[in-house]
Amino acid sequence: MTCFDRRDLGLLTLRLGTGGVLFAHGAQKLFGWFSGHGLEGTAQFMESLGYKPGKASALASGLAEAGGGALLGLGLATPAGGAAVVGGMAGAAAVHAPNGFFNTSGGYELPALYGLVGAGLAVAGPGRISLDHVCGHRLNRTWMVPAALAAAAAGATAAVTSRSREQRASEDAAAAPDAQEPMQETSQDE
Repeated sequence: MTCFDRRDLGLLTLRLGTGGVLFAHGAQKLFGWFSGHGLEGTAQFMESLGYKPGKASALASGLAEAGGGALLGLGLATPAGGAAVVGGMAGAAAVHAPNGFFNTSGGYELPALYGLVGAGLAVAGPGRISLDHVCGHRLNRTWMVPAALAAAAAGATAAVTSRSREQRASEDAAAAPDAQEPMQETSQDE
């Protein structure tokens, strides 16, 4: 008989809670569930935030949250699930960073927390009450943790950098005075 210890129960609780919340948030973006806006509405919102193209950004964000959350909740491919959450939350944190840290001011507190939990679970592993354990940890090897986190960091860096460039270009265009005044038409009779 297998006896689960406090660590296994704690990891299960953390995985189910965090994974469930992230899955629901991603399902809002992808499917419009739980009063969400679905892929089209999320795509328009992502465009307004500077993540372009909006539909691809919405799909990536929704998959990172729903997919990463589901994997964490199930304890399956835990390094990949945790890394997906880290990458998605890095993109969200970039949006909220100008508002400071605390959520009460619209800051990056919650994305940072979810990202840290995703990273912590990727590193710690899912515990024995998990599909990874049932499957012999085929998708939860030690080497997979740094590989998955590095891939997530590269993807998030590319997305956030692209967004920053887009925002700078928009700000520069808005701040620049009209260099070309519309030419007034003159008639040949003058």
